[in-house]
Amino acid sequence: MGELRGTHVPVLLERCLELLAPALGRNGRTVHVDATLGLGGHAEAVLEAHPDTVLIGLDRDTEALAHARFRLARFADRIHLEHAVYDELPDVLDRLGYPAIDGILFDLGVSSLQLDAPDRGFAYAQDAPLDMRMDQTRGMTAEEVVNTYTHPALARVLRVYGEEKFAGRIASAILRERERGRITSSARLAELVRESIPAPARRTGGHPAKRTFQALRIEVNKELAALEAALPAALDKLTVGGRMVVLSYHSLEDRLTKQALADRVRSKGPIDLPVELPGSGPTFRLLSRGAELAGEAEIAANPRAASVRLRAAERLDPEAAQQGRTDRERYRRRVKAMHQPGTGSPGSGTDPRSTPGDGSGTDEEGEGT
Repeated sequence: MGELRGTHVPVLLERCLELLAPALGRNGRTVHVDATLGLGGHAEAVLEAHPDTVLIGLDRDTEALAHARFRLARFADRIHLEHAVYDELPDVLDRLGYPAIDGILFDLGVSSLQLDAPDRGFAYAQDAPLDMRMDQTRGMTAEEVVNTYTHPALARVLRVYGEEKFAGRIASAILRERERGRITSSARLAELVRESIPAPARRTGGHPAKRTFQALRIEVNKELAALEAALPAALDKLTVGGRMVVLSYHSLEDRLTKQALADRVRSKGPIDLPVELPGSGPTFRLLSRGAELAGEAEIAANPRAASVRLRAAERLDPEAAQQGRTDRERYRRRVKAMHQPGTGSPGSGTDPRSTPGDGSGTDEEGEGT
C-alpha cells in the first residue's frame, strides 16, 4: 500500500467517545459500527478505549478501506471492514451474523483522503478530472452530470443540494461552455462558477465554487438518499441503551438527522390520555439539546470542524419509559388537583416533591444540558 495521501484529524473525537462510552463500556462484548470509516481515526480511538468491543467499519471508498485496514491491523481479531454504503447496513449485519448493535457513528461528508487527493476531483482549489465519486468502482462521475444534465435538472441540483442562489446563472454558463467542448477539468468548472456569480457576492462566503462542488458531490454519490434510508435502519438495530452519534457538515444532512431523531423521541399517543398507550411512547432520548458545535480551540487546530453539527440519541427501555411517563402524568394531575378549591391542604399528604420524575424519553432532556 502506498503512502497515506492527505492528513486526518478526527472531528469532535473526545465528545464522540464520551457519548458512546456508556453503550460500549457495558459488561461483555459490545458491537460498534463506524458507518463512515474513512481513514479510521474515530474507529481506532473506540477500539483503544473499549477492549471488548467489536468494530464493523463501512466505507464505499476502496482506497480509504485499504488505509484503515493498515491502521487498524493490530485489532484484526475484532474488526470487520466492509466495502459498503451506510444504507447497506442491515445487509452487512445479516451477513456477519450481528442481529443488533450497541453503538454507531456517522461522520458525514467528504473525507480528508478524498479532499486532499487532487486526482479525485473534489477540491475546487486544485485542477483534476471531474470525478467526485467516493466509490471509484461504480456510478456516474461529476463530468457526466455537468455535461449531460439539462438546464432545469442541473439548476435544481445546484439550488437544492448546494443552496446556491445563482443556480440558474451557473447552469446557463455550463451549458454555453459545453457547446464549445466537453467540460472535464475541476479548475475550469470552478472558473465558470466564479464568472457566473456577481462580484459583490463573490466577496463573502468563501470560495464561489464551494456550493456548486458540494451539490455535484451529493448528486454523484446520492448521499442524501442513502442517509435518509440509513438513519432509521441504524436506529432500529440499536439495543436498549445503545447510542447513535451523527456528525453533519451542512444543513441538509443535519435536517435529515434531526427529523429521523424527532420521529423517535416523541410520543405518538393522544396527548389528552392520562397514561401512555403501549407501543406509543418515545423509543429514544436525545443526548444533547439541539446540535452541538466544535469549540474555538478545535476549529483553530482543525478548520474542517468549523461547520460540524453533532446530534446523538440513546435507545430507551420501552417499559421503563412508559412507567416514567405514567409517573410524571400522575405527578402533574396531583399538582393540578392541589390548585382546585377544597384540595391540596397541608394535611392531605399530597407533596409534589415526593414523586420523582427523571425526564427520560422526552425530546427536551439531554446529557449536554
